[in-house]
Amino acid sequence: MNDHPVIARIRLNPHSRDVQRDLRDATQMHRTVMRMVPDNLGHAPRQQAGLLYRLEETDTSSTLLVQAATLDPACLPTGYGQADVKSLAPMFTALRKGLGVRYRIVLNPVKRERLSLERKGKRGRIVPLSGVDADQWWLRRAAEAGLDLHVLTPTSMEPARPRTPNASGMRHSLLRYDGTATVTDPDALEDAVIHGIGRGKSYGAGLLSLAPATTA
Repeated sequence: MNDHPVIARIRLNPHSRDVQRDLRDATQMHRTVMRMVPDNLGHAPRQQAGLLYRLEETDTSSTLLVQAATLDPACLPTGYGQADVKSLAPMFTALRKGLGVRYRIVLNPVKRERLSLERKGKRGRIVPLSGVDADQWWLRRAAEAGLDLHVLTPTSMEPARPRTPNASGMRHSLLRYDGTATVTDPDALEDAVIHGIGRGKSYGAGLLSLAPATTA
């Protein structure tokens, strides 16, 4: 895979039927963004492509951020939106220990249910986390990813709901975190940006965005 992925910022066309469908169905959104990466990537194409994405919505517009080793926005449905693609190489070059950054990430914080001794050997259910438990989960994962968090502001997101006939019906709870941090391990942070953090990557979670922290 390319050492330095690219990121596409796609301003979605609200009048596109494809966009309207994808905003209702997380599985369809995943299928659409996968159209931008090469075919024949094997049994785990999303991981092979390094594809991560995040939907950002305001009252007036929707923007889709898509990151991968290589992307071809021309493969999106006609009229889907306007895409700008740039390399993340300059960001990786700028990473250094002690650098202050602003970050944004949508996460699917979960834990596996602990089972009683009588059920030893079986796997517990995946349980979504919220509130302080979710904050602590993100603090731990951020530290592993080379970030010392100063501010973490959570925003509840609409759960991702796959709606296709064969989907499990499972809701993937999503939380967005915004804040500031200091880089403690540039190599670990680069790895986290490239590979994403946590579960739910097929449903718009895990993409970590960084920018230099503004100084007063």
